[in-house]
Amino acid sequence: MNARGKDGIAVRFGKMSKTAAVVVTWNRKDMLRQCLDCIIGQQGADCDVLVIDNASTDGTYDMVTADYAVPRVHYLDTGDNLGGAGGFMCGIEAAVTMGYDRIWIMDDDCFPNPTALAELLKADEELGGRWGFLCSAIYWTDGEICKFNRPKKDAFRHVDERDYRRKLVPVKMTSFVSAMFRAEVVREVGLPIAEYFIWTDDYEYTGRISKLHPSYAVSASKVAHAMRANARPSLATEDISRIGRFYYLSRNDVHCYRQHGAIGYAYLVAKTVYTAVDILLHARSGRGGRLYQLVQGTVDGFAFDPSVRHVNPNNHRIAR
Repeated sequence: MNARGKDGIAVRFGKMSKTAAVVVTWNRKDMLRQCLDCIIGQQGADCDVLVIDNASTDGTYDMVTADYAVPRVHYLDTGDNLGGAGGFMCGIEAAVTMGYDRIWIMDDDCFPNPTALAELLKADEELGGRWGFLCSAIYWTDGEICKFNRPKKDAFRHVDERDYRRKLVPVKMTSFVSAMFRAEVVREVGLPIAEYFIWTDDYEYTGRISKLHPSYAVSASKVAHAMRANARPSLATEDISRIGRFYYLSRNDVHCYRQHGAIGYAYLVAKTVYTAVDILLHARSGRGGRLYQLVQGTVDGFAFDPSVRHVNPNNHRIAR
């Protein structure tokens, strides 16, 4: 392993893969271990690995440095919990700055099939590198198609099983559960918006890319997403102690989809009305608090205007 403890990443000497897998983690070392084993066990293609740790306190650093002390695995502690958005911003910037051509990103609860990477790179070759992002087909742990975090054909329509009968499915957005980017596209469009913290940062970023470059879901590249349940998070039924997270979803959705014109605004209206009705009909407690997260996030989304950062080759987090 080439890392400077918790201070940054050091570029190793010697042969370097052209592809880096970027994994963002926070206090889920057992899931991270399974994710890393899946990446290291890829067949027909290889990659280096960048573990982006959002200041875990569960022994993640000790586990990675003890059990994955090999040249292809690098470790970076962000120093704080930056959320998924901040973690992916740091990880993608690190990978581009270190000189990787292809950046394959995922959360720590993403478990790629053995040929997931090879299929993405095969599609890359067949497309002649003329694409903005590629993404995998996402399934739940029981083999059923994932009901959350699927690629989207537009604001309203997700990719479904019928679409996956095609080799390549044109898409406009995808989650960060196994997505691949070209370094030159990252330099062109900038980085994910760290201020999103959680939720919708993936759709905003990939939507930004697909406005400029055709992008595809690669049906033969498959991953499992180990969510607690195969269902979309629901503000109406979420534990009352966790409803504050949904503020970010409402705020970020407004910022993201208002950039997509009439169809984006139509989506926002439909989703906001649906969520409000769902709360009124199905929430067993805390209806007022749940509606507050929805309304306040939606209102704040219209004033939310974070700037897009671009890759900084002199980023102090990265040891050259």
